[in-house]
Amino acid sequence: MEGLVEFKTDDGAVVTVEAVDEGTGAGSRLVARGDDGAVQATRTFEGALSSVRSAAASALRVFRDGSLQPDAVEIEFGVKLTAEAGALIAKSAVEGHLVVKLTWSPGRSDAPPETDVTS
Repeated sequence: MEGLVEFKTDDGAVVTVEAVDEGTGAGSRLVARGDDGAVQATRTFEGALSSVRSAAASALRVFRDGSLQPDAVEIEFGVKLTAEAGALIAKSAVEGHLVVKLTWSPGRSDAPPETDVTS
């Protein structure tokens, strides 16, 4: 079920997002619900996104290193925010996805054709 989740930023601002309600299944803990019905996140907004930032940095290393050596790498993540887990890379094309686009400058003799990988 989807609902509203409020994340505080490091400077105290509140960011409200539509997010998946994780329920109270095994291993999860209850989170506070505000007067407006929004769930209060257990992490800051920046903290929730830190795992996505780490995933992006790792993906960039994979595509920049090695034999391909593109001039530019674009990575697009589908991100889902939850009250307890923070930011998750979405699991399906409907919810989001991971798109990787590698480009090379024209005229490079060692440049393969433009590659677009979607998973």
